[in-house]
Amino acid sequence: MLRHAGSPDLYTRRLHLRAYRPEDYRQMFDNWAGDPEVTRFLSWGPHANAEITRQLVAMWVEGYQSPTVYRWGIERDGELIGDISVTRWREEEESCEIGYCLCRRYWGQGLMTEALNRVLIFLMETVGFHRVALCHDVQNPASGRVMQKCGLRLEGVARHERKRRDGSWMDVAHYAILSEDRR
Repeated sequence: MLRHAGSPDLYTRRLHLRAYRPEDYRQMFDNWAGDPEVTRFLSWGPHANAEITRQLVAMWVEGYQSPTVYRWGIERDGELIGDISVTRWREEEESCEIGYCLCRRYWGQGLMTEALNRVLIFLMETVGFHRVALCHDVQNPASGRVMQKCGLRLEGVARHERKRRDGSWMDVAHYAILSEDRR
């Protein structure tokens, strides 16, 4: 049985993972949501303007009233640099899926690995998820390396599983970790 706990502040050596605040929209837009390179492999494209981001953040802030919402802004030295969240969960299977993105200036520094590791600990030890899954476009191998560094195992590649925004077919690599893998 899951013990839903919402999105409390989580800390790592270099990061503060926290709930979004309404004023975060500007940093979110500037640092990743408006960047075509950051959103290149995501299901959603870059936001056309900061107003779109403002509306989205306002909706997320409202959502925090539910203890089943797991969404954190990733902050480093007072700057919001990324996002990590549970995008889907299933109570009966005690499983969830995570998505993440990070400001381009911080790629290759181990920050997303640090954030994902901390979220995995919280979701498995505090909330009680048995299985946590993530996936990525095979054309984005850096995302897969983050998953591997956090102990997730490649379960397979689904050929032409989704269409990219440009209409081309995407092969998707599926990773997961089980609670016993973390022991």
